[in-house]
Amino acid sequence: MADRFDVLTLAVEPVSAADAAATVATWAAEGRGRVVCAANVHMVMEAWDDPGFAHALAGADLVVCDGRPLVWYCRAAGLGAARQARGLDVMLAACAAAERSGIRVGLYGGTSDALQLVRRRLAEAYPELDIVYSYSPPFRTLTQAEDDAVTAAVAKAGVQILFVALGCPKQERWMLVHRERVAAVMLGVGAAVDFVAGSVPSAPRWMQVAGLEWAFRLAHEPRRLWRRYARSNLRFVLLAARTLLSNRARQA
Repeated sequence: MADRFDVLTLAVEPVSAADAAATVATWAAEGRGRVVCAANVHMVMEAWDDPGFAHALAGADLVVCDGRPLVWYCRAAGLGAARQARGLDVMLAACAAAERSGIRVGLYGGTSDALQLVRRRLAEAYPELDIVYSYSPPFRTLTQAEDDAVTAAVAKAGVQILFVALGCPKQERWMLVHRERVAAVMLGVGAAVDFVAGSVPSAPRWMQVAGLEWAFRLAHEPRRLWRRYARSNLRFVLLAARTLLSNRARQA
Protein backbone atom coordinates (compact mmCIF):
# COMPACT_ATOMS: atom_id res chain seq x y z
CA MET A 1 0.00 0.00 0.00
CA ALA A 2 0.97 3.62 -0.46
CA ASP A 3 2.15 5.85 2.36
CA ARG A 4 -0.56 7.62 4.32
CA PHE A 5 -1.32 11.20 3.39
CA ASP A 6 -3.14 13.71 5.59
CA VAL A 7 -6.34 15.29 4.30
CA LEU A 8 -6.89 17.82 7.08
CA THR A 9 -6.95 15.55 10.17
CA LEU A 10 -7.70 12.29 8.35
CA ALA A 11 -4.87 10.11 7.04
CA VAL A 12 -5.70 8.35 3.76
CA GLU A 13 -3.97 6.00 1.35
CA PRO A 14 -5.15 7.22 -2.08
CA VAL A 15 -4.84 3.93 -3.96
CA SER A 16 -7.08 2.62 -6.74
CA ALA A 17 -10.14 0.46 -6.13
CA ALA A 18 -8.38 -2.49 -7.78
CA ASP A 19 -5.35 -2.18 -5.49
CA ALA A 20 -7.57 -1.79 -2.43
CA ALA A 21 -9.61 -4.88 -3.36
CA ALA A 22 -6.44 -6.92 -3.94
CA THR A 23 -5.25 -5.95 -0.46
CA VAL A 24 -8.63 -6.88 1.02
CA ALA A 25 -8.46 -10.31 -0.64
CA THR A 26 -4.92 -10.88 0.63
CA TRP A 27 -5.89 -9.91 4.16
CA ALA A 28 -9.01 -12.11 4.01
CA ALA A 29 -6.79 -15.19 3.80
CA GLU A 30 -5.04 -14.26 7.06
CA GLY A 31 -8.07 -14.86 9.27
CA ARG A 32 -7.71 -11.79 11.47
CA GLY A 33 -9.69 -8.62 12.03
CA ARG A 34 -8.97 -5.73 9.66
CA VAL A 35 -10.74 -2.39 9.12
CA VAL A 36 -11.03 -0.73 5.71
CA CYS A 37 -12.72 2.69 5.42
CA ALA A 38 -13.85 4.59 2.32
CA ALA A 39 -13.41 8.28 3.13
CA ASN A 40 -15.40 11.13 1.61
CA VAL A 41 -15.85 14.79 2.54
CA HIS A 42 -18.42 13.85 5.16
CA MET A 43 -15.96 11.55 6.93
CA VAL A 44 -13.16 14.13 6.73
CA MET A 45 -15.37 16.73 8.39
CA GLU A 46 -16.60 14.27 11.02
CA ALA A 47 -12.94 13.66 11.88
CA TRP A 48 -12.24 17.41 11.88
CA ASP A 49 -15.12 18.10 14.27
CA ASP A 50 -14.39 15.13 16.53
CA PRO A 51 -10.70 14.59 17.41
CA GLY A 52 -11.66 11.35 19.12
CA PHE A 53 -13.08 10.03 15.86
CA ALA A 54 -9.96 11.17 13.99
CA HIS A 55 -7.80 9.34 16.52
CA ALA A 56 -9.91 6.19 16.16
CA LEU A 57 -9.66 6.31 12.36
CA ALA A 58 -5.89 6.50 12.63
CA GLY A 59 -6.10 2.90 13.81
CA ALA A 60 -7.83 1.68 10.64
CA ASP A 61 -5.80 -0.68 8.47
CA LEU A 62 -6.68 1.11 5.23
CA VAL A 63 -8.49 4.38 4.45
CA VAL A 64 -9.10 4.99 0.74
CA CYS A 65 -10.42 8.08 -1.05
CA ASP A 66 -14.06 7.40 -1.82
CA GLY A 67 -14.67 11.06 -2.61
CA ARG A 68 -13.22 12.80 -5.66
CA PRO A 69 -12.49 16.04 -3.74
CA LEU A 70 -10.07 14.10 -1.51
CA VAL A 71 -8.16 12.97 -4.59
CA TRP A 72 -7.99 16.56 -5.83
CA TYR A 73 -6.68 17.67 -2.43
CA CYS A 74 -3.95 15.02 -2.49
CA ARG A 75 -2.91 15.97 -6.01
CA ALA A 76 -2.93 19.70 -5.21
CA ALA A 77 -0.67 18.92 -2.27
CA GLY A 78 1.82 17.24 -4.60
CA LEU A 79 0.70 13.60 -4.62
CA GLY A 80 0.15 13.20 -8.34
CA ALA A 81 -0.36 9.44 -8.12
CA ALA A 82 -3.46 9.78 -5.90
CA ARG A 83 -6.39 7.68 -7.10
CA GLN A 84 -10.07 7.46 -6.23
CA ALA A 85 -11.46 4.23 -4.77
CA ARG A 86 -15.23 4.52 -4.43
CA GLY A 87 -16.65 2.27 -1.75
CA LEU A 88 -18.97 0.68 -4.30
CA ASP A 89 -16.09 -0.03 -6.69
CA VAL A 90 -13.96 -1.55 -3.93
CA MET A 91 -16.89 -3.69 -2.80
CA LEU A 92 -17.57 -5.05 -6.29
CA ALA A 93 -13.87 -5.62 -7.03
CA ALA A 94 -13.57 -7.44 -3.70
CA CYS A 95 -16.56 -9.62 -4.63
CA ALA A 96 -14.91 -10.49 -7.93
CA ALA A 97 -11.68 -11.40 -6.13
CA ALA A 98 -13.62 -13.40 -3.53
CA GLU A 99 -15.41 -15.34 -6.26
CA ARG A 100 -12.12 -16.23 -7.92
CA SER A 101 -10.44 -17.27 -4.66
CA GLY A 102 -13.34 -18.93 -2.84
CA ILE A 103 -13.39 -16.27 -0.11
CA ARG A 104 -16.55 -16.22 2.02
CA VAL A 105 -18.33 -12.87 2.35
CA GLY A 106 -21.03 -11.44 4.59
CA LEU A 107 -23.28 -8.39 4.81
CA TYR A 108 -24.04 -6.38 7.94
CA GLY A 109 -26.35 -3.36 7.91
CA GLY A 110 -29.09 -1.99 5.72
CA THR A 111 -32.73 -3.04 5.76
CA SER A 112 -33.84 -6.64 5.37
CA ASP A 113 -35.40 -5.85 1.99
CA ALA A 114 -32.21 -4.16 0.79
CA LEU A 115 -30.06 -7.09 1.89
CA GLN A 116 -32.29 -9.55 0.04
CA LEU A 117 -31.90 -7.49 -3.12
CA VAL A 118 -28.15 -7.17 -2.62
CA ARG A 119 -27.76 -10.91 -2.20
CA ARG A 120 -29.77 -11.51 -5.38
CA ARG A 121 -27.86 -8.90 -7.41
CA LEU A 122 -24.47 -10.14 -6.23
CA ALA A 123 -25.45 -13.74 -6.97
CA GLU A 124 -26.43 -12.70 -10.49
CA ALA A 125 -23.19 -10.79 -11.08
CA TYR A 126 -20.90 -13.30 -9.32
CA PRO A 127 -22.55 -16.75 -9.54
CA GLU A 128 -19.79 -18.51 -7.60
CA LEU A 129 -19.57 -15.90 -4.83
CA ASP A 130 -20.07 -17.55 -1.44
CA ILE A 131 -22.36 -15.23 0.58
CA VAL A 132 -22.54 -17.02 3.92
CA TYR A 133 -24.02 -14.35 6.19
CA SER A 134 -26.30 -11.32 6.16
CA TYR A 135 -27.95 -9.43 8.99
CA SER A 136 -30.04 -6.27 9.22
CA PRO A 137 -29.55 -4.91 12.74
CA PRO A 138 -32.28 -2.88 14.45
CA PHE A 139 -32.06 0.93 14.34
CA ARG A 140 -30.85 1.14 17.92
CA THR A 141 -27.83 0.14 19.94
CA LEU A 142 -27.62 -3.64 20.28
CA THR A 143 -27.64 -5.15 23.73
CA GLN A 144 -24.48 -6.97 24.77
CA ALA A 145 -26.25 -10.29 24.26
CA GLU A 146 -27.34 -9.29 20.76
CA ASP A 147 -23.88 -8.07 19.90
CA ASP A 148 -22.34 -11.29 21.16
CA ALA A 149 -24.80 -13.22 19.00
CA VAL A 150 -23.74 -11.23 15.92
CA THR A 151 -20.04 -11.89 16.42
CA ALA A 152 -20.72 -15.56 17.12
CA ALA A 153 -22.81 -15.87 13.96
CA VAL A 154 -20.14 -14.19 11.83
CA ALA A 155 -17.52 -16.56 13.22
CA LYS A 156 -19.73 -19.64 12.79
CA ALA A 157 -20.42 -18.73 9.15
CA GLY A 158 -16.70 -18.38 8.53
CA VAL A 159 -16.98 -14.87 7.06
CA GLN A 160 -13.68 -13.61 5.66
CA ILE A 161 -14.87 -10.29 4.19
CA LEU A 162 -17.70 -8.47 5.95
CA PHE A 163 -19.32 -5.54 4.15
CA VAL A 164 -20.61 -3.13 6.82
CA ALA A 165 -23.34 -0.67 5.83
CA LEU A 166 -24.31 1.41 8.85
CA GLY A 167 -23.42 4.88 7.56
CA CYS A 168 -20.63 7.19 8.69
CA PRO A 169 -19.46 7.49 11.46
CA LYS A 170 -21.44 4.60 12.96
CA GLN A 171 -19.99 1.90 10.71
CA GLU A 172 -16.39 3.04 11.25
CA ARG A 173 -16.83 3.05 15.02
CA TRP A 174 -18.49 -0.38 14.88
CA MET A 175 -15.68 -1.90 12.82
CA LEU A 176 -12.92 -0.47 14.99
CA VAL A 177 -14.60 -1.65 18.20
CA HIS A 178 -15.13 -5.16 16.77
CA ARG A 179 -11.75 -5.68 15.11
CA GLU A 180 -10.49 -7.91 17.91
CA ARG A 181 -13.74 -9.90 17.98
CA VAL A 182 -14.43 -10.36 14.26
CA ALA A 183 -11.75 -12.34 12.42
CA ALA A 184 -12.60 -10.87 9.02
CA VAL A 185 -11.72 -7.92 6.84
CA MET A 186 -14.47 -5.39 7.57
CA LEU A 187 -15.12 -2.94 4.76
CA GLY A 188 -17.32 0.09 5.42
CA VAL A 189 -19.49 0.48 2.34
CA GLY A 190 -22.29 2.81 3.50
CA ALA A 191 -24.64 3.64 0.63
CA ALA A 192 -23.00 1.05 -1.66
CA VAL A 193 -25.56 -1.48 -0.42
CA ASP A 194 -28.38 0.77 -1.67
CA PHE A 195 -26.58 1.24 -4.99
CA VAL A 196 -26.21 -2.52 -5.46
CA ALA A 197 -29.83 -3.11 -4.42
CA GLY A 198 -30.97 -0.49 -6.92
CA SER A 199 -32.97 1.47 -4.35
CA VAL A 200 -30.68 4.48 -4.87
CA PRO A 201 -29.32 5.26 -8.36
CA SER A 202 -25.59 5.69 -8.87
CA ALA A 203 -24.32 8.88 -10.49
CA PRO A 204 -23.25 8.74 -14.15
CA ARG A 205 -19.54 8.20 -14.67
CA TRP A 206 -18.97 11.75 -15.95
CA MET A 207 -20.44 13.20 -12.75
CA GLN A 208 -18.21 10.94 -10.65
CA VAL A 209 -15.10 12.10 -12.55
CA ALA A 210 -16.20 15.74 -12.29
CA GLY A 211 -16.64 15.44 -8.53
CA LEU A 212 -20.40 16.03 -8.80
CA GLU A 213 -21.61 12.74 -7.35
CA TRP A 214 -22.75 14.65 -4.25
CA ALA A 215 -25.01 16.84 -6.43
CA PHE A 216 -26.55 13.79 -8.08
CA ARG A 217 -27.23 12.19 -4.71
CA LEU A 218 -28.61 15.43 -3.29
CA ALA A 219 -31.02 15.71 -6.22
CA HIS A 220 -32.32 12.20 -5.50
CA GLU A 221 -32.34 12.36 -1.68
CA PRO A 222 -32.68 16.06 -0.77
CA ARG A 223 -34.51 15.63 2.53
CA ARG A 224 -31.94 13.17 3.87
CA LEU A 225 -28.75 14.76 2.57
CA TRP A 226 -29.12 18.54 2.38
CA ARG A 227 -28.15 19.16 6.00
CA ARG A 228 -25.07 16.95 5.71
CA TYR A 229 -23.86 18.66 2.55
CA ALA A 230 -24.68 22.14 3.81
CA ARG A 231 -22.68 21.44 6.95
CA SER A 232 -19.72 19.69 5.33
CA ASN A 233 -19.01 20.67 1.74
CA LEU A 234 -18.34 24.41 1.93
CA ARG A 235 -16.36 24.07 5.15
CA PHE A 236 -14.20 21.40 3.54
CA VAL A 237 -13.45 23.63 0.54
CA LEU A 238 -12.50 26.56 2.79
CA LEU A 239 -10.39 24.47 5.17
CA ALA A 240 -8.69 22.60 2.34
CA ALA A 241 -7.81 25.84 0.54
CA ARG A 242 -6.47 27.39 3.74
CA THR A 243 -4.38 24.33 4.55
CA LEU A 244 -2.91 24.06 1.06
CA LEU A 245 -2.04 27.77 0.95
CA SER A 246 -0.50 27.59 4.40
CA ASN A 247 1.62 24.58 3.44
CA ARG A 248 2.83 26.29 0.28
CA ALA A 249 3.74 29.43 2.21
CA ARG A 250 5.83 27.39 4.63
CA GLN A 251 7.61 25.66 1.76
CA ALA A 252 8.36 28.93 -0.09
